[in-house]
Amino acid sequence: MKKRNETKHVSLRWFGLPRVFPYLRAYRFCYPIMIIMALCGTVADICLPLFQRYALDHFIGRGVLDTLGIFILCYVLTLLFQLTVNFISTYIGSCVEMWVGRDLRQSAFNHLQTLSFSFFNQNSVGYLHARVMSDTSRIGETVSWIVLDCVWNISYLVGACVIMLCLNWKLALPVMAIVPVTVLLIAFFQKKLTALNRRIRELNSTITSNFNEGITGAKTIKSLVVEDKIEADFRVDTAQMKRTSVHATHYRALFGSTITFASALALALVLRQGGALTMEGAIELGTLSVFMSYALGMMEPIRWIVNAFSNLVAVQVNIERLVGLLETESDVADSAEVVARYGDTFNPKTENWEELEGEIVFRDVTFRYPDGDVDILEHFDLTIPRGSSVAIVGETGAGKSTLVNLVCRFFEPTSGQILIDGRDARERSQLWLHRSIGYVLQTPHLFSGTVRENLCYGKPDATDEEIMAALRSVSADAVVERMENGLDSQVGEGGSMLSTGEKQLLSFARALLADPRILVLDEATASVDTMTEQKIQRAIEQIVSGRTSLMIAHRLSTIRRADMILVVDDGRIVERGTHEELLALRGAYYNLYTRQYEEEASSKRLG
Repeated sequence: MKKRNETKHVSLRWFGLPRVFPYLRAYRFCYPIMIIMALCGTVADICLPLFQRYALDHFIGRGVLDTLGIFILCYVLTLLFQLTVNFISTYIGSCVEMWVGRDLRQSAFNHLQTLSFSFFNQNSVGYLHARVMSDTSRIGETVSWIVLDCVWNISYLVGACVIMLCLNWKLALPVMAIVPVTVLLIAFFQKKLTALNRRIRELNSTITSNFNEGITGAKTIKSLVVEDKIEADFRVDTAQMKRTSVHATHYRALFGSTITFASALALALVLRQGGALTMEGAIELGTLSVFMSYALGMMEPIRWIVNAFSNLVAVQVNIERLVGLLETESDVADSAEVVARYGDTFNPKTENWEELEGEIVFRDVTFRYPDGDVDILEHFDLTIPRGSSVAIVGETGAGKSTLVNLVCRFFEPTSGQILIDGRDARERSQLWLHRSIGYVLQTPHLFSGTVRENLCYGKPDATDEEIMAALRSVSADAVVERMENGLDSQVGEGGSMLSTGEKQLLSFARALLADPRILVLDEATASVDTMTEQKIQRAIEQIVSGRTSLMIAHRLSTIRRADMILVVDDGRIVERGTHEELLALRGAYYNLYTRQYEEEASSKRLG
């Protein structure tokens, strides 16, 4: 059977493993087949040297060719049998690896969709990417190939020893005595190599991170004139990587030489002892050749077994990290009663969903972020009638986005209630609420794909007429008309083929197409030019009509027509009223507005 060169990682510790078993249950029928194929492959591999023995003793030694045809036929059939077994076992092992890896990735990805914002605030993209891609791949590889490789290597080692003992125990014992010595030597080198390879991976991660920052932060680096510091740090890391890699290469070369030496020693013992026995007539030349084949063939199973045990910790870490992700509970979760009535994220019971009207009430709400130790809101009360437009203004860190995130139920209040249409938001499903909310961010995000695909995220069954009507309503039709393939034009990764203003207009069209009852605009005009802002302002007036809207405002000139303006400071509403009412108070809003007006006027003069 073909020996796999890759080191398979095995885990004999049981923590976390039961959590992986459900992913194997669907493919449990594959494992008996893999075991049978491994045993059959072992039989074929062990039999091939016996063919060599028969040929040497019968055809060459005695010069008899009367059974040569039958011998060739049996030998060819054995090779075909070995080839078939190799194909079946490799195919099944590869399928199980891909299936289990796919199921683990799908489960991990789906679970990520159910977690709250606080989880993503506390975990980096790189960390989550490694859990979903790298860890699942290693686990899938382990659970698929470990059975096949373990059965083959152990059965080959046992089978070869049994055959040698049966043929001649005096010659077998010296060869078998090398096995424990070889195991100890391999274990020593493998321990050293494992530590060095782990260090190399850590250094590689550091270098990759520094390289990424050097590229993405190129403008900042140049503006601060710190190229020499960045270069020096990068040089130190790469020099350490080089030294560690060279050290590992030395051990790897010595490791390979040790295996070669052990194989040569085993072969030398066979030739020395076996040659003497052959000269004495105790064994024939064919038997000696069998011992030579087994002596060389036994080294690979020994190395695999030692490598497998020395890498136990590596895959255990993968399992524990993935299980930790899968068992992470969201800070925002629907109760069992809510799920039973309204369904969950992936199995919604839309027939039980009530129509959302849009009234929002904060009742004695106190909130602090799960990873924070300071209350952002304290005993906060607010009523937003349905269909009204509310603008939220204030300094950075005042709590503007917190209000919106609580309304959208991205976070749960620490205490108090948020009522939607007179009922606690926690009494109905998150998906019910999110399906009725349109959220336009300050930095618009488009998914890779076409314009049509991006707009239809808001309404999957939208027709081209509905899409174009939404685009015209927010003055985004001109954007699509300029593109070569219209609605079928690619927008690039993250909308990279469009300007920020164009992406923002398409975001408005997407929100309008979904026809939400609650609309959230999170500083939607903060990152666009004046001309685009005017288009967006007209779009805002179009889409807020008849909807409850919450607008976090950066440019105060865009919220003059809001039904209510809330001035937030340190988690409290310090002023509320219309634009004219707040200016008349000559308080916090007046100071914000006049300061911004003076800054814009000064900017125009300088321009």
